Amino acid sequence: MLTIQLTGYGGPAVPMALPVAPGGAGPRLLPTGEPLPEGLAEEAAAFLADAEHTGEPGALADLPRPLRQPGRLLLVGVGAAETEAQWRAAGAAIARADVKAGAIRVPVPAGAPPAAVRGLAEGLLLGAYEFSLKSTEAAPRPEVTIAVDEPGRYLAALDQARAVAEATRFARDLTNFPSLEKDPAWFAGRVEAAASGTEQLRLTVRGPAELAAEGFGGILAVGGGSDRPPRLVELAWEPPDATRHVVLVGKGITFDTGGICVKPKESMVLMRKDMGGAASVVAAVLGAAALRLPVRVTALAPLAENMLGADAMRPGDVIHHYGGMTSESTNTDAEGRLVLADALAYAVARLAPDLLVDLATLTGANAVALGKRTAALYSESDDLAAALRAAADQAGERVWRLPLPADYVEHLGSDIADLHSSPTQGAGSVVAALYLREFTGDRRDRWAHLDMSAPSWIEANEGELTKGATGWGVRTLLRWLEGLVEEVPPAVPPAREPAAAAA
Repeated sequence: MLTIQLTGYGGPAVPMALPVAPGGAGPRLLPTGEPLPEGLAEEAAAFLADAEHTGEPGALADLPRPLRQPGRLLLVGVGAAETEAQWRAAGAAIARADVKAGAIRVPVPAGAPPAAVRGLAEGLLLGAYEFSLKSTEAAPRPEVTIAVDEPGRYLAALDQARAVAEATRFARDLTNFPSLEKDPAWFAGRVEAAASGTEQLRLTVRGPAELAAEGFGGILAVGGGSDRPPRLVELAWEPPDATRHVVLVGKGITFDTGGICVKPKESMVLMRKDMGGAASVVAAVLGAAALRLPVRVTALAPLAENMLGADAMRPGDVIHHYGGMTSESTNTDAEGRLVLADALAYAVARLAPDLLVDLATLTGANAVALGKRTAALYSESDDLAAALRAAADQAGERVWRLPLPADYVEHLGSDIADLHSSPTQGAGSVVAALYLREFTGDRRDRWAHLDMSAPSWIEANEGELTKGATGWGVRTLLRWLEGLVEEVPPAVPPAREPAAAAA
């Protein structure tokens, strides 16, 4: 794993990465307080012109043997160097450069805002991520030194970057791991190991007996076809100075065959990623603990393996959810919303959240509507939607708000149940969001749903994203939670017991 340290200007003459910005007369080196050998700046400027370097964020040119000395000089674009995202792109480019030496030094302009160091460090740590189960060991990563004018001024920013990157990497690891081992019990065990030893973190894991006793019919129905039974993981960060409570719910289907409505083979290959929402919400709670945020945050991860088996749910079955509502399901491949419905109903009835957000790799319609890099955002609260979008922009992730049309609710009607969970009239992502909304009770105006199926996975390295699971949502959620710290908490109605809670 790549390591980062902060230091002042004037360090050892190790390989160096210098920031480059675009200019009217061509790209230019940004001045820093780092002393450079005589003639190096002039040689680098001439090389930039020959290399047709743009200076745009993440653009990289490699000058070998500068001043005819052993070693190399990386020239990395940072754009106007005004935003955290530009420095994040630069960090990812440096992380992917083939630096065979044991160390590299990256000077940052004097007086740069702490956000520049946070973005640079996040890009370095996320861009260097690799997941592999190969028998051969990965090549060692160099130690990166970020040189600044006042190291003490940037320590907090570096700590923030480390916490966010570590949480994101944890979500990526969980999602990348093959489903041969990654069943609900395995997932719960990984969360337990990650949370152990941290004060104010509380973990509760419900197995099949507890789920049955408490009425989590959706989770049990989806997991019924597998001989690896479901779980509900509840991970809570409970700092004593918290002024509000946020509940995060994440879809946790550890593998999805589609059930009796079986998927084609091609559609199953990447179904190990169908628990990406659960991975992101538990990682966000771990990140909130690492950042010591004074916000109470609870993650609910309903976990099930959707398989074919003698006890698998059938098309046309009626599911009895936590709290008493019922769903008719005519498509066993629309399973994620069933486990989310249980978790949302439980959150509203028992946890009294001030704010409620769910993340789910829920529909292929997400990609049809918005492409592969943007999540669909649904909420009845303009303030909550705006805050989540601003957090996503700051974190380097993308969301786009889609509507919750009142006249589409009629499609959820069923002749034999409270709701039809899998109507077929189209607008799949929208209708799925409307279905989930029915389980948010009196928190409906404090709820948001993120359909992040498409951006949860990427087919090739791009910026700070590496091929495979992206850990989408961890960075957005942590930015949003950081932003809540300064806000005045809203008044919240008290929690109520569900009608069937005692059953």
